Amino acid sequence: MYEPWPAAPQKPRRVDYEYERKGTCQVFLCLDPDRGWRAVQVRGQRTREDFAALMKWLVDEVYPEAEVIRVVLDNLHTHTPAAFYKTFPPEEARRLTRKLEFHDTPKHAGWLNMVEIEFSILERQCLRRRLPDMAAVEREVQAWAEARNAAQATVDWRFTTSQAREKFHRHYPKVDE
Repeated sequence: MYEPWPAAPQKPRRVDYEYERKGTCQVFLCLDPDRGWRAVQVRGQRTREDFAALMKWLVDEVYPEAEVIRVVLDNLHTHTPAAFYKTFPPEEARRLTRKLEFHDTPKHAGWLNMVEIEFSILERQCLRRRLPDMAAVEREVQAWAEARNAAQATVDWRFTTSQAREKFHRHYPKVDE
């Protein structure tokens, strides 16, 4: 328990109930909105190597038969093809980059990102409390993902592509459909 702050004139004595921070972690979330499937990985940090390992897992374990995997990414410096070359031998890096097609969310329209919506749901349903350690975060997040996957929960996406292009014409190039 912390010592109370001394009383000041006209103010009662107060106790500082500041919590003790036990660390932070990063949550990587993959979402396939067509299947109502998501996968989460909890890591101690967010490095290029962590990103490359996650993408390798998607290519080799989740979608091994896919010719191309379209990945929508947020605008982080770790989310680049260079991460593969830093992490894997050149042949392996090239194999992975040939199967992945990267698309960035628009810089000023990032709320369109379905994963951000999913993160909001994760925070409200699972992480809106302090957890004692990374293992507890991992258990809680995995249980949440399993429940969402079992329900095949999807994001209620209200925009069609043409509506999004019309509303955010500055962020999307004009394309003949």
